[in-house]
Amino acid sequence: MSTTPPPQAPPTRTRPPHAGEHPSDDGPFGWLRALGPRGRRAFGGAFGGYALDSYDYFTLPLTMVALAAYFGLDSGQTGLLTTVTLVVSAVGGALAGVLADRVGRVKALLLTVITYAVFTVACGFAPNYETLLVFRALQGLGFGGEWAVGAILVAEYASAKNRGRTLGAVQSSWAVGWALAVVVYTLVFSLVGDDLAWRVMFWTGALPALLVVWVRRSVHDAPKAAEAREKGAGKGSFAAIFKPGTAGTPGLLRVTLFASLLSTGVQGGYYTLATWVPTYLKDERDLSVVGTGGYLTFLISGAFIGYLTGGHLTDRLGRKRNIWLFALLSALCILAYANIPSGANTLLLVLGFPLGFCMSAIFSGFGSYLSELYPTAVRGAGQGFTYNTGRAVGAVFPTTVGFLTDSWGVGGALVFGAIGYGIAALALLGLPETRGRELA
Repeated sequence: MSTTPPPQAPPTRTRPPHAGEHPSDDGPFGWLRALGPRGRRAFGGAFGGYALDSYDYFTLPLTMVALAAYFGLDSGQTGLLTTVTLVVSAVGGALAGVLADRVGRVKALLLTVITYAVFTVACGFAPNYETLLVFRALQGLGFGGEWAVGAILVAEYASAKNRGRTLGAVQSSWAVGWALAVVVYTLVFSLVGDDLAWRVMFWTGALPALLVVWVRRSVHDAPKAAEAREKGAGKGSFAAIFKPGTAGTPGLLRVTLFASLLSTGVQGGYYTLATWVPTYLKDERDLSVVGTGGYLTFLISGAFIGYLTGGHLTDRLGRKRNIWLFALLSALCILAYANIPSGANTLLLVLGFPLGFCMSAIFSGFGSYLSELYPTAVRGAGQGFTYNTGRAVGAVFPTTVGFLTDSWGVGGALVFGAIGYGIAALALLGLPETRGRELA
């Protein structure tokens, strides 16, 4: 009998994945699989938080006509409600960014969601315009911080290859929240008189409380960011993001200034449209509540697809080219939308889709771009400050439109938003391209 052992198959050798490589990131949803279980929960928390952030924000623009009638407001006063929200959101966003660097992304996210939910509900109890203005300002504290913190949380889980489309998907939740607000607005204002309906809309802003419970139990910071904070590296501060460079060490001052200008231009154009299009449709186009909701459906559908498409393009074209492309297209869409002849409401309907598409696709690269411009230790402070400074300065645009409506009409004043996109295009000249950059 032979004692020779039988031949055995050679052992299978598996090549260890390269650092930063995500073997399952192929296919339409490969970017989501590549996040892993913890990353997907972080994505869910950021997606839900931003959707409800959007919902609570749009309770004001959608109810603006009813509010103006109830409190006897002029266009300047109603525009001020939006402006104060966005100005205070800059403070909230900057503070939330520093807090995210110091105590963690998830804890900061929870605080922002609770803040905007509480004060949105409080707006529904406002007895007068002045109280409403104060509550809306306080709502801005939470509203300003949620996006920056949620975007950072997800960016730190995402691979460099897919970061643009991953953050674009998070950004698309803004359209989801906007759509939900329009649905609720249509139902509430169809069933309840205007004097009470606007209050009911604000009361529904309590929805985020459900999200808070889930996030608190299920979502965690990315390990690398948590490790950096535990070692004492995560000490975000405003001083750090304004530090000028030296001969041997590049500083962040230039990045912070130009990123703030970029954010100002894009958000000035966007919030001009988001604030005044519902009023434009109802007052100058004489559409009913249901009719306005129908037109906004096209605008929001375009926005949702724009966020997703822009996310893919920012990975393929690069961060700067994507923003340049859609800054130009957004400006052209505004000019076309605001100059549609009276009675051509079908054309108004058709143009709503590309308008929503372009003004949203430009945002898709923001989460990845701003995250890549700053190191982990000050990423929250940098992204929170630049994005929300843009909100604050860009908030001048809706108020300016409000004061111009008496002489120009809402449609004519909307053209002012196109100026914002020109500012954004110029700001890119001072910023680097970051596509493919690993977060460090």
